Amino acid sequence: MIEKALLDILACPLTHAALVQVGEDWLYSTDRATRRKYPIRDGIPILLIEEGIAIDVAEYESAMANAAARTG
Repeated sequence: MIEKALLDILACPLTHAALVQVGEDWLYSTDRATRRKYPIRDGIPILLIEEGIAIDVAEYESAMANAAARTG
């Protein structure tokens, strides 16, 4: 997992929205309008616009619920 201090300063390269980590392999942008996720490879976040993947509403809602449950 990415340390909270680092995650607090990372942002979506497209919208500059905050990111949340879901699982070991993905960072999700909190921007509901663009709904993007970015890979984490070998513990390194790959925050390049062209590496981001647009996701559907259901996956976005699930990721945000998962992130909220972890942070309390």
